[in-house]
Amino acid sequence: VQLQASGGGLVQAGGSLRLSCAASGRTSSRYVMGWFRQAPGKEREFVASITWTGSSTSYVDSVKGRFTISGDNAKNTVYLQMNSLKPEDTAVYYCAATPFFGRDYSKSSTYGLWGQGTQVTVSS
Repeated sequence: VQLQASGGGLVQAGGSLRLSCAASGRTSSRYVMGWFRQAPGKEREFVASITWTGSSTSYVDSVKGRFTISGDNAKNTVYLQMNSLKPEDTAVYYCAATPFFGRDYSKSSTYGLWGQGTQVTVSS
């Protein structure tokens, strides 16, 4: 499975962006999908995750109420809708996938598949 992230860009504080992560290849397998971000000089940080069925989502506290993760199984795509963006949301955003269930999905080490990253810049 290959992951392709897109949708990043430059936006003013308070604005919105929607990131997409398209999966290609052996997409018949079921995965848990996650979004992470990494700002310059900082460690990669968990943002959100969603199970294959979409029945379970999880968010880092700093984005709760502002970001929404969702999936479209027919399109093999996971989205991250980001509203009320803040300058501190500026980072390269990565999507990731893991076929394993019952793991800590907030840890980057849980995921074996990663997309290439898309830059999100929020100006003040």
